[in-house]
Amino acid sequence: MIKLLKIEFKKIRTYRIFWILIGLYFVFLAAGLMMAEFMVNNMVDNMNKHSPIPFPHVAIYFFPWVWQNISFFATIRYVLIFPAIVIIILITNEYSFKTIRQNMINGMSKAEFLLSKLLLILVISVILTFLLGLVTFIIGISHTSGITLQLILQKSSFIVGFFITILCFQVLALFFAFMLRNTGLSIALFTLYVFIVEPIVFYFLKSPIVHKNGISPYLPVNSILRVTEYPAIPVLKQVMGLTLQDSVSMSICLYPLIYAILFIATVYIVLLTRDL
Repeated sequence: MIKLLKIEFKKIRTYRIFWILIGLYFVFLAAGLMMAEFMVNNMVDNMNKHSPIPFPHVAIYFFPWVWQNISFFATIRYVLIFPAIVIIILITNEYSFKTIRQNMINGMSKAEFLLSKLLLILVISVILTFLLGLVTFIIGISHTSGITLQLILQKSSFIVGFFITILCFQVLALFFAFMLRNTGLSIALFTLYVFIVEPIVFYFLKSPIVHKNGISPYLPVNSILRVTEYPAIPVLKQVMGLTLQDSVSMSICLYPLIYAILFIATVYIVLLTRDL
């Protein structure tokens, strides 16, 4: 495994596009986290203009709720798209530049080739989770008074939820890349599915013209994003009647993990049966 990771890191070490996209991910993530509280309170101000009972401003950066709030804003699809595109480019470049054939000639099996990409996804997910956890901890410490260890750890399961979300989202990107093999087509169809196709299907399945069902939340992208579904903002519960999460449960993580396993199994079968 170490050998496979060394091969992957050798490929990306001087690959400028990889570092640019990862940099953009951090820029958009940082901007979103800094603007989150302002945007939420701006929404509250707009609601107060039409409400006889004013809603108070909210603070989202204090323990224990900071884990949930930052994990939520870090897993919106507009932010997750950047590491996903990185994975698509890295995989489709193997086909475009014929390096996958060279790897096979050098003795790497198809299973090892797939494993190398999965290990890269795992490492990226672990690093991003560690960095987000560190940032969240620092933000929480600086905004919370009367800190105790119990208070800090109370909602920390949401950082595990972030890990599951970013891991499975990248596996979905891997699936598109291996199925389509073309960089532009893979990015276009992946983006189209994430931002347009599945949301349309989601709301169609919830519409009155369809027989009542509970399928929508279990669509691939929605099952991934549901791991951290809402921020811990009381006004959402008061105004919209939403049931806010208390923690990240294994049951809610199970569906995206099942999808990830199915995507990996499908890619493996296709790799074995399709010509390079």
